[in-house]
Amino acid sequence: MKTTEDREIFLKVFMTLNEAQKRRFAALRSLEMGWGGICKVSEYTGLTYKTIRKGIDELQNQEIIEDSERVRKTGGGRKRIENKDPNIMEDLERIMDENTAGDPMSLLKWTNKSTYLIAKELKKLGHKVGPDTVGRLLKEMDYSLQANVKTVEGGSGLKRDEQFKYINEQVKRFIKQGFPIISVDTKKKEIVGNFKNNGRTWEMKGEPREVNVYDFRSLGIGIAIPYGIYDIRYNNGFVNVGISYDTSEFAVASIRQWWNLFGKYDYQNPNGLLICCDGGGSNGRRRKGWKYYLQKFVDEIGVSITVCHLPPGTSKWNKIEHRMFSFISMNWKGKPLVNYETIINLISSTKTKTGLTVLAQLDERRYEKGKKFTDEDMAKLNIQNHTSYPKWNYTIVPRTE
Repeated sequence: MKTTEDREIFLKVFMTLNEAQKRRFAALRSLEMGWGGICKVSEYTGLTYKTIRKGIDELQNQEIIEDSERVRKTGGGRKRIENKDPNIMEDLERIMDENTAGDPMSLLKWTNKSTYLIAKELKKLGHKVGPDTVGRLLKEMDYSLQANVKTVEGGSGLKRDEQFKYINEQVKRFIKQGFPIISVDTKKKEIVGNFKNNGRTWEMKGEPREVNVYDFRSLGIGIAIPYGIYDIRYNNGFVNVGISYDTSEFAVASIRQWWNLFGKYDYQNPNGLLICCDGGGSNGRRRKGWKYYLQKFVDEIGVSITVCHLPPGTSKWNKIEHRMFSFISMNWKGKPLVNYETIINLISSTKTKTGLTVLAQLDERRYEKGKKFTDEDMAKLNIQNHTSYPKWNYTIVPRTE
């Protein structure tokens, strides 16, 4: 089916056929298309690969059934498991509850369970179900299959899963107490100027926006470093756009700006603040500057801050990535980031149907790279490491002196 019109004609004919005829008609078209035909026809018609292959076998073996042969009525065949076993959906949701964004208190959209393991747990609950059926049910529940990423570091998979569970426990505890929870990260650095921005936008026909051929930094007016703070409870965000370097001092300054603009007004006298962030970058767990400047901020506001780092290689599960940054990217796709004002306006105009609002501001301060912190500086910090994975989880408490 080379054109959309061909496909539409094919589907019109297809819908007039009975079950056996549909199977063979789809098989015939897939053979005409050659390599990859079964996949494409399956996508168009909704028939499974197995059904189309069965049609091909029938055509090749000339097993043409007479019109008088019984054809299954619409709705016939094996009943869907959710109709036979209505409790399976409830149990499936419970299994996924702690591992995905299906839990309203869950910080991350992730799962450490394969369809095989999920099916195994469902069988323990008395449901007769296989991995393929679990996959179908998950798709119908709006879960998507994610590609593999290189994240395993010397058998750290179990620790990563346990850390995710620990983060969720902390999130639930802070929500129950009414304390703020923020997800933070630095968005990709952007060159500011008349450069091509990936994506397309509506323009007058024949009048595309002309931009520089080369993306050399020297042709721009500077760089933009968007550091974002996403408030999980209120579904709003703040982006501090830096112009120099993505340092730990800049990261903490961005969080301070969020606190002064939103945090101290939205949360009256909280006894704690939870920050969820990546394990690397300007807010990395090994960054002395991150802890040093965070301690100064804690002393300023008099509120303890608990930090939970995502395990290595899992930054895409950070809440801010798919709850805020992804929508900012969609909002400015295809629009050249010609100046800082444009960037601030595009970020601040980002909204979603679920109520997300974002405020952005420009931070013109120049942050220095390479600042050193002595062992004496670090010894003065009032950091309480958690018993569960202390390198990833710790609380910074205000100093009394």
